[in-house]
Amino acid sequence: MNIKEKFTTLWSKYFYGAELPLTFYYTDEKGHAELVKPDSVPRCVIAALAAARKGNTFCFAADSIGCFGGRRYLGFAQKIMPDFEYFLSCGIPGKLRGERYKKSPELVKEAMDHAPPFKAPARFIVFKRWDRLEQSDNPEVAIFFAQPDVLSGLFTLANFDEAEPNSVFVPFGAGCSTIVQYPYLEKDSRRPRGVIGLFDISARPFVPSGVLTFSVPMNKFARMIDNMEESFLITDSWKKVQERIGV
Repeated sequence: MNIKEKFTTLWSKYFYGAELPLTFYYTDEKGHAELVKPDSVPRCVIAALAAARKGNTFCFAADSIGCFGGRRYLGFAQKIMPDFEYFLSCGIPGKLRGERYKKSPELVKEAMDHAPPFKAPARFIVFKRWDRLEQSDNPEVAIFFAQPDVLSGLFTLANFDEAEPNSVFVPFGAGCSTIVQYPYLEKDSRRPRGVIGLFDISARPFVPSGVLTFSVPMNKFARMIDNMEESFLITDSWKKVQERIGV
């Protein structure tokens, strides 16, 4: 709760007018948020989270998620849909529409070999906006829905205490994979990184045109918070950018 209050104060000071992040964590305990009933929210996880960004809290189980890909990228299913390699590429005439995100089915199969395995560590995933967190919550990832100026601040802050230039990365994947799967897996890496996402064309209609995501595991985020008041955020250079945030 000390981290919650510290970040809230600093966020208002240096990013005034910008949207607070969402958080999520996995748990086997009921009661942290109301469980989403099947077919009660939009099928797309990104669409469903629009209400969470406004302050509602959500708890998803495997059957709460209507999207096949959403269940997979939140770790509740391991199988992929039949003919996925055609769905993501050229399709099958008269049978399956292709998204044409990859040049060929063969390339999709090769890309899938590079996809990290991910299984949900508990029965439920809970999404709460930062200001809704309570003592009993244990957030594991923070997700920012950010316009370019805010994104530039988060990106630079993530690199502030790092010598290696790739402290933030941009994986190809479904929108929900870039806010859940990839940043969650980063928390256990030797050098946790931030993840920029929401380039998924299928998910883009569910967010404003000027918004991308920046997601970061809490062990990395805590360092970012500690660094805020000695970083570029206290300079005149940032003040010029800050004046445009929330306008």
